[in-house]
Amino acid sequence: MEAVLMGAAGLVEATGLDVLARGGVYPWTNVAHVLGAILLVGAIGIVDARIAGAWSMLPLAPLERALTPAAVAGLAIMLASGLLLFAADAPALATSATFHLKLWLVAAAIGNALFFRWRFRAIGVGVASVPAAARALAVLSLALWAAVVVAGRMIAYT
Repeated sequence: MEAVLMGAAGLVEATGLDVLARGGVYPWTNVAHVLGAILLVGAIGIVDARIAGAWSMLPLAPLERALTPAAVAGLAIMLASGLLLFAADAPALATSATFHLKLWLVAAAIGNALFFRWRFRAIGVGVASVPAAARALAVLSLALWAAVVVAGRMIAYT
């Protein structure tokens, strides 16, 4: 992964995106990244918690329909702002084990979400109708997204 990230760092420097990213947009890019994380983890966290068994009085289908687009929007904001944050410090991030861990966690969390969507496209609205495997994937999703956020914060300290 380091070789790929070093190549990306070279590309960022060659295009001058690093200069833009380190300029006045950096603080606002950071704010956007945090807001994207809040939107993503807040929305998908509620859906995951419901699938895992919390708030069984809430119908799952409308909750999922309402919050999944918000989670996807949060992910899009995080990815776009994350690219700019990477550009601001690409050489250091390319060699950061904590940054590598965060990227692997993001990939695992997205993979988990895609697998869940593929495997459990239409699960029932009652908590009793949610398969144990779906509950397990929802708990895994909560853990993975929490780990993404923690790893992201830890980058500043490594």
